[in-house]
Amino acid sequence: VQLQASGGGLMQAGGSLRLSCVASGSVFIVNAMGWYRQAPGKQRELVAYISSDGSISYADSVKGRFTISRDDAKNTLYLRMSSLKLEDTAVYYCNADISPTYSDFDEDYWGQGTQVTVSS
Repeated sequence: VQLQASGGGLMQAGGSLRLSCVASGSVFIVNAMGWYRQAPGKQRELVAYISSDGSISYADSVKGRFTISRDDAKNTLYLRMSSLKLEDTAVYYCNADISPTYSDFDEDYWGQGTQVTVSS
């Protein structure tokens, strides 16, 4: 099982970006998914979370600006980021709890990270 994140880049403050994260390989079911970020010198923090039944939560710092969604038919997670701020600059990681085809136990997976840089 692999998670592949994409969509990061350089954007001016106030702009928008959309991140994607695709789960591939021996995936049976994708359960909860989330986006995390880590800025230089800071700890990794949860940005947004979506459960298997669609329940959503956001970090206070991104509420009203970011939107998390998922397409279970494509095993894909999205993060639409709008009204970007300088403090949104970070490496963004996707995370998923996945039931693989080869095991009865759920496993936790991380994507490789995608850099988002917001400039003034």
